[in-house]
Amino acid sequence: TMKFFAPILASVTLSASAFTASRTCRNTSLRAKNNDVDIEAPLLTRRESLTKSLLAGVVAAGVVIPSDAANAFPNKISDKYDDRPKQRGSKPKNLGIGKRKDMAGGEYIGLKECGAAPNCFCSTDSIEDSPDTNIPPFKWDTSKLSSRQDAFQQLHEVVKAYQPGQSNIDGGGFNIVTFDPEAGYIYVQFESLKNGYVDDLEFAVINKEDNVVQVRSASRLGYLDFGVNAKRINYLANALREKGWDAPGVLLETHQGYAEENRVTSF
Repeated sequence: TMKFFAPILASVTLSASAFTASRTCRNTSLRAKNNDVDIEAPLLTRRESLTKSLLAGVVAAGVVIPSDAANAFPNKISDKYDDRPKQRGSKPKNLGIGKRKDMAGGEYIGLKECGAAPNCFCSTDSIEDSPDTNIPPFKWDTSKLSSRQDAFQQLHEVVKAYQPGQSNIDGGGFNIVTFDPEAGYIYVQFESLKNGYVDDLEFAVINKEDNVVQVRSASRLGYLDFGVNAKRINYLANALREKGWDAPGVLLETHQGYAEENRVTSF
């Protein structure tokens, strides 16, 4: 068994040493990677974050389990990068509808709040506390869809029709993990093509008496997302608007800070 893991352990140890050296020598030129985009940025990269996590795993357990290409989503656009180790990250805790706290300490019911990184949007984030992450919720047309169940069936069909690789994102495909039309909840995982970064998307109804669907899309690893979450939300929002939904998506004029930090001019 140890013969099998020896090369992996050596690689992680070497990567950890390289990480320390590179942080010292390259304070302002770290390479940030996401999906099919390589951009120089003065920030901790997803790869470096993973190296630290892997090293912690070696210390705690003595071994590191290698990435399994079989875990890739079957609707990915290519097998070209199957030999690369995937950096999926851990599923976030406390997804779904739950009790949250705003910056003033007040409690509210909503989806998991975004952090400070410009790689997340959530319609239940307070627009006063977090204008850069807040987006409007989606609303279905009650003249066409008479129930929450019907609305989520249609939403499910739109998500299933999502095109991996659109706008050069999510080439690793996606998987609908949870679909509960009765509760009004959908949870989807999207994967980047080259490195296998996984982002989490949720749709949820909080008030069962109205036609409002809350939305959250966020990256698991890294700091920047280079417009990926905005492009994903907008693709789905556009498909829903064609079916009569009120789904504004992420607007450039209201999220200039996000666009500037991620070095994008459109989404």
